[in-house]
Amino acid sequence: MRNLLPCTGKPGVSGRFPHPAHLKRPAKFNAEEFLRDSPASISDNEPFIGDDRTVGKRIGHFFRSDVGVLTLVAAVRLVLHIATNSQYGFHRDELQTLDDARHLDWGFVAYPPITPLIGRLELFLFGTSLVGFRLFAAVAVSTVMVLSGMMAKELGGTRHIQLLAALSAGIAPMSLVQGAVFQYVSFDYLWGVMVTYLLVRLVNSEDPRWWVPIGGILGLGMETRYTIGVLALGIVGAVLLTPARRHLRSVWLWVGVTASIAVILPNLIWQARHQFISLEFLSYLHTRDLRLGRYQGFFREQLLICVNLATAPVTFLGLWFYFVSQPGRRYRLLGWTFVISFVLFALRGSRSYYTAPLYPMLLAGGSVLFGNLVSRLRPAWSRLAYGVQWSAIALGGVAFVILVMPLAPVGSPVWKVTSKMHDQFREEIGWQDLGRAVAAVYHSLPAEEREGTGILTGNYGEAGALNLYGPSLGLPRAMGLTNSFWYRGYDPRLPQTVIVAGFDLAEAGELFESCVVAARNANSFGVENEESGDHPDILLCRNLRLPWPVYWERSRRFG
Repeated sequence: MRNLLPCTGKPGVSGRFPHPAHLKRPAKFNAEEFLRDSPASISDNEPFIGDDRTVGKRIGHFFRSDVGVLTLVAAVRLVLHIATNSQYGFHRDELQTLDDARHLDWGFVAYPPITPLIGRLELFLFGTSLVGFRLFAAVAVSTVMVLSGMMAKELGGTRHIQLLAALSAGIAPMSLVQGAVFQYVSFDYLWGVMVTYLLVRLVNSEDPRWWVPIGGILGLGMETRYTIGVLALGIVGAVLLTPARRHLRSVWLWVGVTASIAVILPNLIWQARHQFISLEFLSYLHTRDLRLGRYQGFFREQLLICVNLATAPVTFLGLWFYFVSQPGRRYRLLGWTFVISFVLFALRGSRSYYTAPLYPMLLAGGSVLFGNLVSRLRPAWSRLAYGVQWSAIALGGVAFVILVMPLAPVGSPVWKVTSKMHDQFREEIGWQDLGRAVAAVYHSLPAEEREGTGILTGNYGEAGALNLYGPSLGLPRAMGLTNSFWYRGYDPRLPQTVIVAGFDLAEAGELFESCVVAARNANSFGVENEESGDHPDILLCRNLRLPWPVYWERSRRFG
């Protein structure tokens, strides 16, 4: 049977498989040659397969190869995340995913099933360890560095240029942030970059069978985050605008399309059974973000979030490489993929970081063009150009590592600076304090009343935190109205005494016959975040005015 896996092609070298008619028939078995070459006849000084010396040599050879060096660099990045990812606490988004991971399904309101599935695996392997729960996200963004370097290699870059591309991708603020938190964004980033790497392999090998893994990875991407569909549309447009449209006549492209649909199908069935609830969710998010002005910084933040300022020139060189330079013209498929996808994101109204998976292919092409340009200079000028670029990468990398990775102690001068720049770390503070405060109210009740007391939360962070820390504090399951928590329903005990978090007193007073402030939702560090600032009261309420089924049906929330 013919091997259906794509082969590995080099630039300018055909990656096609030889036609079966050209394959030689297997040589007849020769007993004399077999005995002569058997392990028994090999010199004792010559290691054979299975010998520890041979294994050691192979490992050494791997780490001296291009991909081995890139892997070592990415491993250093991974170790940095492992060393720092236990600094604060779970982010509110992580708490939602962690709870979803305990209730696996083929779909969720906020995202497709892949991310909770990975979270379930991490729970199995590491429990609720912060470092363990964030490990695969850190692996994902570190792998992007390897893929970026390998793209540069496929585009003709030397090892020096491969490292430039890898480190340029690795110091992007978006990449650094996503290695420090478990979100679907990290895996969407990986799938998007992997697809663009496979496109380079497709162009180099001219083997249409690469469409099969491309389709499969796009399917995984759609099962992780629906925005990768924009990248798929960008590829369609790029195929139509370049000589790659000849692949439309290839059965392998359509096999790839079929593979993608097959991967997506379980989630599509789930959506159909749930009235395509995620479309309603995404519409809500789009309206909310538009109202809050979150799309206004789309263009400005491309060079502040998706790439590091130090590598912005390399990014523009990447566009020049694909559209203008002679060596890059054969890869124009990637250039058009970037442009069309970027325009679609911009026209749709998107957060700036949605485009992050598009940039490593620009950094790879730009690094190759940078190397080509510098090679034409005199040696002294060439050394100066490389020195300036590497110095910029070092300074830009260190600066953003300090600003966007969880390094600074809470309340330190650096913490105060980062807290003004973004709320990533502030939203990781205070969840255990919330659990203890709710537990104090719960255990202050008379035993008879406590047995029938429930907990109601206003957002997914509160529900996730109380379901994570609550069991060890003796608390019942917290009810949540937001996203997939709503599908898990209300407390079957139909509690008439309810501890309420995430509601203000006036709102809760309309739902219950009586409500009082029983505790404060604060944190031991005095950090102001969404919980301590927007939802400071923990309420004790009694006698819901509506039957629980009626209230639940009317009260679904998105967030």
